[in-house]
Amino acid sequence: MTLEVTNEASSTRPDLSNRDFALDIQDFKVYYDTPRGIVKAVDGVSLAIRQGERFALVGESGSGKSTLAMAVMRLTRPPGRIAGGNVLLHGTDLVSISEEEMRQTRLADIALVPQGAMNSLNPVMKISNQVIDGIIDHIPEDAPKPDADELENRVNELLVRVGLAPMVGQLYPHELSGGMKQRVAMAIAISLSPRVIIADEPTSALDVIVQRQIMQTLGQLQEGLDAAVLLVGHDMGLVAQFADTVGVMYAGKLVEIAPVETIFSNPLHAYPQLLIESIPTMDERKPLTGIPGLQPSLLNLPEGDVFAPRSPIPHTPEDAATVPKLVEVEPGHWVQLSRSSVADFNTYAHLVDY
Repeated sequence: MTLEVTNEASSTRPDLSNRDFALDIQDFKVYYDTPRGIVKAVDGVSLAIRQGERFALVGESGSGKSTLAMAVMRLTRPPGRIAGGNVLLHGTDLVSISEEEMRQTRLADIALVPQGAMNSLNPVMKISNQVIDGIIDHIPEDAPKPDADELENRVNELLVRVGLAPMVGQLYPHELSGGMKQRVAMAIAISLSPRVIIADEPTSALDVIVQRQIMQTLGQLQEGLDAAVLLVGHDMGLVAQFADTVGVMYAGKLVEIAPVETIFSNPLHAYPQLLIESIPTMDERKPLTGIPGLQPSLLNLPEGDVFAPRSPIPHTPEDAATVPKLVEVEPGHWVQLSRSSVADFNTYAHLVDY
């Protein structure tokens, strides 16, 4: 598990030129132009994921997770825009290629399992036709087209791989349960064996039993394809069971990144600490605690450490006003260091110049 991450506040970025990353997001920015000003939904985020790695991006609603995922797929719509940075898919910059090249890249090389499968499926088309549409659309014009039997066999194979009976292909979306629709979305996503899969909260609105089944299926598909997975979610329990590496976003930036075992056993930043403390546990009875306060408006972010107003760590106004830097405190473990949000700051103070 190897991940390289920086934020805009970071002073340096390690050389990635000789590393084999499936997805390398560099200083990525997604802004929304509004009458009240610019909303910096994703502001200078960088991360890189190796082939076969499972990376989970977590945080409260509004932290920028889904915005990042959709922008990587070049699916951001006005007033949103990619304001800067690069997205390298095995070395190809998805930000700079043409719209037609990006259309061909989607599904074939990088695929999306969307949040809310019902909204992504055509209600008046049978499931089989929706799977076939994506396959045919990516066949080169001068290449021979598969016949009806070949396409039917391919659809049946995909449905079986995601745990559905072949007869589901003859149904319409409204005839399926929520879990079945999500599996169909996964079948479409893997139809051309992509090397990277982005799963945007694939278990939202599903009951806990179905959530576990969906995540198990996603894991099996990922292993079968040796694909890199970027999982967007906020269910820390599911993340703990699925991910290799976890990144925590707050107000458009990454505040901590670490192997999954480390993020749950030794989070250093106050925000992931509070996220984990809010998870109910069967091991002990304890009062449920939430994170005090609310996320700041992205139109009016506080200067310096944006988490400081919610941080339980005693700090001075000068501490809160200092712009934190995301640094590697140990191999593979990156933290946005600040005196206002990291209780153990003095241990790592030598890594920063404030």
